[in-house]
Amino acid sequence: MTTAGTVPPREVHAILPGDVADPAVPSGGNTYDRRVCRDLAAEGWLVREVAVAGAWPRPDDRARAALSRALAALPSGAVVLLDGLVACGVPDVVVPQARRLRLVVLVHLPLAAETALPPAVAADLDARERETLRAARAVVPTSAWAASHMTGGHGIDPGRVHPVPPGVDPAPLAAGTDGASRLLCVAAVTRTKGHDLLVDALAALTDLPWSCECAGSLRRAPGFVAELRRRIDRLGLAGRVRLTGPQTAERLSALYAASDLVVLASRVETYGMVVTEALARGIPVLATAVGGVPQALGTAPDGSVPGSLVPPESPALAGALRRWLEDDDLRRRLRSAARGRRGGLGGWERTSRSLDTVLEKVRREEPRSTA
Repeated sequence: MTTAGTVPPREVHAILPGDVADPAVPSGGNTYDRRVCRDLAAEGWLVREVAVAGAWPRPDDRARAALSRALAALPSGAVVLLDGLVACGVPDVVVPQARRLRLVVLVHLPLAAETALPPAVAADLDARERETLRAARAVVPTSAWAASHMTGGHGIDPGRVHPVPPGVDPAPLAAGTDGASRLLCVAAVTRTKGHDLLVDALAALTDLPWSCECAGSLRRAPGFVAELRRRIDRLGLAGRVRLTGPQTAERLSALYAASDLVVLASRVETYGMVVTEALARGIPVLATAVGGVPQALGTAPDGSVPGSLVPPESPALAGALRRWLEDDDLRRRLRSAARGRRGGLGGWERTSRSLDTVLEKVRREEPRSTA
């Protein structure tokens, strides 16, 4: 137990989704969680991970009870890093612990930003998230875009909001295939990631040579996956658009190495880790201009943009793909910009140092009164 005037040890309890280490359902959020837990240990923190299974952010009673037990078991004054997917939908479980524990909530995606939610559900999740975040000592969104939602949409004191974008590992330059035709989409196959929009855009380009591999979980939205497979067949794209499921790190590296362009048609995206993963290999990116994607794409030192951005859910996606496939000069410019941008990308050590700063500040704060 921590009393006034004392500082708890450099120990952080990380409350994570139950599938955080499941290779069948990889996600950017899970990758971020696992990486920062590993790297915080290198920063001198004793990291105690607690994975809580449940259909977050709308869990059943069993999952809620498991989270409640996990939080109640922590010592008073402990520093707790909660994945927002787990924490933000259940303020009735989390908020009562806010005076006893030093809570830091990591927000990968604002709950109400998920696509295809009924308006009433989105409004309810938004209100729940707001209540949870207002009780936390600190909020850590993974992009400046998400941070603006925390301060503007939820009214969180900007002094308690600390954006900590993901890092990226250095990688060898991708050789590509023929410089144009090998397209790669790395994302869980869900409506949010816009695979249906990508397939529709590609259907307008059957007169050109290309292939597109979609590497990502097929289990997060099985109904959407089945619908997408039917769409691919109906449009005559079977064999050209392949849904290959989640990949091992080695296989994904090989896919990047053989790719000429990375495509991301997301309807919502907090940051877009795949964007920086592509740029780390000098691969240009064609993406929708949503959320934190423009920040992730950035510019090369000479001000050139290492890819193309199009409005979400827009026919401009097909036009941008056609220009890429037909314009040699455009491809040369974008590849040059991608290689220039490569050297300015931040590594995961920057991410862990930034998060270390937030956690250390919270660790040294006076405990809140429990009266």
